[in-house]
Amino acid sequence: MTHHDDELQRAILNNIPDQAWLKDVESRYILVNDAFMAACQKSEAEIIGKTPDEVWPVAWGEKYKISDRQVMQSGQRYRYEEQRRGADGHMRWYDTIKTPIYNESGEVIGTTGISRDITDRKSAEQALLESRTQLRELSAYLQSVREEERTRIARELHDELGQSLTAIRIGLDVIDAQPGMPDQSRQQQVKRLQAIAGSTMESVQRIAADLRPQMLDELGLHAAVDWLLESFSERTGIAYALHTPALPDDVSSDISTAIFRVLQEALTNVSRHSKASHVDVAIDVDGAVLVMQIADNGRGIEPSTIRSKGLGLVGMRERVFMLGGRLEVESQSGEGTRILVHIPLHAATDGGAP
Repeated sequence: MTHHDDELQRAILNNIPDQAWLKDVESRYILVNDAFMAACQKSEAEIIGKTPDEVWPVAWGEKYKISDRQVMQSGQRYRYEEQRRGADGHMRWYDTIKTPIYNESGEVIGTTGISRDITDRKSAEQALLESRTQLRELSAYLQSVREEERTRIARELHDELGQSLTAIRIGLDVIDAQPGMPDQSRQQQVKRLQAIAGSTMESVQRIAADLRPQMLDELGLHAAVDWLLESFSERTGIAYALHTPALPDDVSSDISTAIFRVLQEALTNVSRHSKASHVDVAIDVDGAVLVMQIADNGRGIEPSTIRSKGLGLVGMRERVFMLGGRLEVESQSGEGTRILVHIPLHAATDGGAP
């Protein structure tokens, strides 16, 4: 190879942004480009004439020598993906292609290779995979929630409203069947039916409030949150504190609904899993962002559970994400749990989605 040919090959290699090299049949480097030298952080003089185990960490170098022999013995191109530490010290993904070099007689006299950093692509693929997984988890979670909600409503309709309406019907039948009933007895029966009707109306209002709190639309977010926490405390015996120092009156329906539902789900988790005795809720505005913090003094959540679909976290995150916000969960075993929600006030449009 003439000096001119060598310079031409060097110029070609250096115009390739990926790591590129030539090796002889003994896996000794003949030529490398600037990207290769930057990757292994060695000068050309420290590389040329050396084998991979002398240039890279020994474990990697031995693998490279094995793949060189495979390429030369098979006469076929070999492509693989690997992880190795980049110039920045972090593990990165590389797509490497090795090809045999032939002389005029058709004999393999070495190999040429090129290695491309595909870390960004791998990260994008992983993010897409996680996104698809979360969508499947969310779909399954929402289906589960719908079934649980239908089961709960059916049970309440049957157990509470069904029994109350049956009692009212029987009472009316008694009055109708006894036209000569004394006035005092009739009045007592009517009062009993009125009490049952009143209790039935309360049950209807409670079921309706669970589905869509009317006060959220009529009295605003603060009153609805206060009612939710008060009901939660009465039902569970868990004390609470609510801080709303600068909550505006004109929070959109979408944001109000999201805040209410996220808090509702979080309180459900507190009552079922945390064994907490106190929960602290703060809702404030930071610039153009509505911020809600929910903190309890319970036993905390394992990190694996936070990353999984458990405790309705996927649905909570998705509800906030759809409004351009984010939800973070901070927890350590035995040290309680803190949920932090950020939702931009200008990003949502009224829709009142439940």
